[in-house]
Amino acid sequence: MSQTALTTRTTRSPDWPCQVKQPGSHDWERTATRWLRDLLPARYAGYAPLTRSPVLLARHAQLQVQHETRAVRVALETGRAELPALGVAEGVIETSIRMYAVELQQLARLARAIRLVGDALAAGTARRR
Repeated sequence: MSQTALTTRTTRSPDWPCQVKQPGSHDWERTATRWLRDLLPARYAGYAPLTRSPVLLARHAQLQVQHETRAVRVALETGRAELPALGVAEGVIETSIRMYAVELQQLARLARAIRLVGDALAAGTARRR
């Protein structure tokens, strides 16, 4: 895929994160790396392989969001059955169900954004080889 096609595809998508510059623009990979790092728990900032390889960082961010999505799905699917036994009020349970449903939508958008950024980073790495 050409740089022009890549730039057009990623920036026209509503899923492209506003915190990341367009692929091919000055310093875009630095903004992508910073955005991806911010998605991970702080403890990962000390792992050199993740901080030195934006493609690996994107892959790890994608895995992290997949795991978060699974956790939210479990919380959503089990809330009504398990929370009453823990003494959680019905109103709180219903509010949490709505919260988890919204979070699933946000995580889906985030996963798409990570995929776009990761694809753009991988394309740039492949061109440099």
